[in-house]
Amino acid sequence: MSLFSWLLPRKKPSLNPAQQQRLAQLTAPAGLNEHTLRAQRWVVVDLETSGLDLNRDQVLSIGAMVIEDGAIDLGQAFERTLLRTDNPLSPSVLLHGLGPSAIAAGCDPVDALLDFMAFVGDSPLLAFHAPFDQHMLGRALKDSLGYRLQHPFMDVAALAPMLCPQVNVREAGLDYWIKHFNLQVEDRHNASADALATAELALILFSRLRAQGIDSPHALQQRLNQWQRRKQVHSF
Repeated sequence: MSLFSWLLPRKKPSLNPAQQQRLAQLTAPAGLNEHTLRAQRWVVVDLETSGLDLNRDQVLSIGAMVIEDGAIDLGQAFERTLLRTDNPLSPSVLLHGLGPSAIAAGCDPVDALLDFMAFVGDSPLLAFHAPFDQHMLGRALKDSLGYRLQHPFMDVAALAPMLCPQVNVREAGLDYWIKHFNLQVEDRHNASADALATAELALILFSRLRAQGIDSPHALQQRLNQWQRRKQVHSF
């Protein structure tokens, strides 16, 4: 592959009639409302990517868990490896446990992304370092489906320090919070396991929110926006 091939426009895969029908049937996002945190269905997502370049790297796999009725519903777990046939993948994918056999067993990106958005439905999304996942997922959906991602995305990496101001650690990662709350997490660093760890962390944070009288997704988003604005002001 040419060094500059990443700069060329990507060809949008043509969708077959069945895929076009599935795309048309996707549910529009409901947005954040005044349901209680417990009543809201949340989809906790984690992506494995070929790197950290927002404009060049690709989504390799998607893992997601559902929080509903105040608990993690393991029966609604989602996992897909995206088979990429258009561009060769870096050996770095081995860091994510995605060896040749996993890639060979992967799904067509169009079908995998359609599966995921059908799984999401109208629910808001949670992720650790959500801006990265939101951008990468949004770009993958646009490139593969011509679909614009408009679902609310909330960042657990911002919620944790907001609700734990006594923790004086700059840019604490998911591993730090797992240790801080003594979560028993195995098989880290693949999409499904990281989504499960993020979901467990989110439940702890939701409990703290309710103790502070914040018990709706809308109120949570308002509180988070206020906290982030204050943080930006104090950083100058």
